[in-house]
Amino acid sequence: MKQLSTKERIRTEALHLFAQYGYDAISVAQIAKAVGIQAPSLYKHYASKEDIFLAIIKEMEKRYAQHAAGMQINGSDAEEDGKLYTRITDDQLVDMGVHMFSYFLHDAYESSFRKMLNMERYHNQRLAELFQKQYFDDAIAYQTVIFQHLMKASILKPLDPQIMALQFYSPIFLLLQLCDSNPQYEPMAVELLQQHIRQFLKLNSTKGD
Repeated sequence: MKQLSTKERIRTEALHLFAQYGYDAISVAQIAKAVGIQAPSLYKHYASKEDIFLAIIKEMEKRYAQHAAGMQINGSDAEEDGKLYTRITDDQLVDMGVHMFSYFLHDAYESSFRKMLNMERYHNQRLAELFQKQYFDDAIAYQTVIFQHLMKASILKPLDPQIMALQFYSPIFLLLQLCDSNPQYEPMAVELLQQHIRQFLKLNSTKGD
C-alpha cells in the first residue's frame, strides 16, 4: 500500500477530526498533533485551516469523479449522463443506485465530510449552505435534468421532473442518514433501496401505458 505523504496525512487527519468534533472546534495545532508534527511544519503544506478544508473538498470531488468514471458516467454533467440513462435497463439502474449508495456510505472522504456538515450546519451558516447545496440543490438539479431526458425519450411519464427527482432522491438520502447513524441497518437499507428504485420505475415508466 502506498504510504501517504505528509500533505495527504494532514488532509486525512483533519477530516477525521472535523467529522468527530466539528470544523469550528478543531485548531491547526490539534491537526498537527494528530499527524505527529509541529504546527509550523504544517504551515509548510497548508496556509490555514481554511486551506486544508478547501483541499479536502477538492480531493473529495476528485474521488467522486473517479468513481463515477468507473460506472461509465460523468456524475456531475446531467446533460451528458442523461443520454446514457436513456439506454440502460431497469436492472442496470438498480445496480448503479446500489453502487453509488455504497460509495457515499463507505468512501472515507464522502462519509466523514457528510458527518461533519451534518454536525456543523446548525451553528455554522456557511457549512449549512454547503450541506444544502451538496445534498439537496445539486442532487435535485442533476436528477431533474436526468428525468427530463427520460421523459423526452418517452421512457418516463411526462410529469413534473423536479417533483419526480424529489420523489426518487428523498428516500435514498433518508436511507443514507439511517446508515450513518446505525451502520447495522445497511443490509436492510440496500434491500429497501432496490425495492424503491424498482417501484419508482414501475409507477413512472411508460412501459405499462
